[in-house]
Amino acid sequence: MLDDVHVCPPDGPPLRDEQDALDLIAGTWGSGATWVAVPAGRLHDDFFALATGVAGQITQKFANYRLGLAVVGDISRFTAGSSALRAWVTESNRGRQLWFVRDLDELAARRAA
Repeated sequence: MLDDVHVCPPDGPPLRDEQDALDLIAGTWGSGATWVAVPAGRLHDDFFALATGVAGQITQKFANYRLGLAVVGDISRFTAGSSALRAWVTESNRGRQLWFVRDLDELAARRAA
């Protein structure tokens, strides 16, 4: 059940900052999507380094426009070295705005629950 999810292709432009997030949101706006699924590989490494603030800036833009953000794919190379990131992922997955999922099937299952 991904009818209202805009699924980004894996080979699109990377999301590096707030402007990239706004460009993606603008491209999604009007489509009826309530969630945007972004492949983890499209997020710049700075997104996963919490000290940079990039993740907060990007996720805040999605929240401002009332769009959920799903990061889709394996991020273990980032979480393996950061207990803060692991904790943030765990906490985000308890909420309703930002989810980290392995694949689109997991996203569909969470949306259906």
